[in-house]
Amino acid sequence: MHWIDPASLPETRGKVKRVLLNPHGEIDGLVLGSRQIHIPPHLSKQIARHVAPGDAVSVRGVKPRGADIVAAVSLTTKNGRVILDEGPHHGGDKHHKPHVDQKPMEASGEVVLALYGPKGELRGALLDDGTSLRMPPHAASELASYLLPGAHVQAWGHGVKNKHGRTIEVDEIAELIHEIDAA
Repeated sequence: MHWIDPASLPETRGKVKRVLLNPHGEIDGLVLGSRQIHIPPHLSKQIARHVAPGDAVSVRGVKPRGADIVAAVSLTTKNGRVILDEGPHHGGDKHHKPHVDQKPMEASGEVVLALYGPKGELRGALLDDGTSLRMPPHAASELASYLLPGAHVQAWGHGVKNKHGRTIEVDEIAELIHEIDAA
C-alpha cells in the first residue's frame, strides 16, 4: 500500500483497547473501541515499540465493503510519531515470518468481536478474555455463526502466546450452550 497518500484517507481516532496477534506472534491489528484496525505484520516491531493498550492513536486507512475494519496505511502515536506502511520490501528487506513453536491450546468464552482480514474477509473472532481465534476465510465463512459477537464458544488448536496477547489457529470449535435457570 506504499503508493497511497495517507493524507487523502479518512482518519479514525481512538484509544487502543487491545493488540491483536497473528499465528506467528506478530502484531497484525489493534482494537480501537469496537473497531478492528488491521496492521501489516511487517510493522509489528514498530507498533510494539511505540503503541500500547490505553494509548490514543490516529489511523488513516482503507475500509473494505461489508466489514467494520480499517486496513491501516499510517498510524500516528500519542507522541506524534507516524508509522507509515511503505510495503514489506522497503529498504530492500523482505519481511520474513518468524518461526514460532505453536503449542496445543484451547480457549472458551464469549465472542466480543468478529475478526477480518485486510480485504474484509472473515478470519476469526476475539474472545472476552482477549484470545484471538484465527482460521482461513473459507472455514470462517462456514462457521460464521460461531464468530459473531454474543456467541459462546470453545475452541481447540495450536497457538502462540507472548506479552502482547494470545492467538489460536483453530482446528475445532464448538458452541457452548448456556442453560437458563427456570427457578
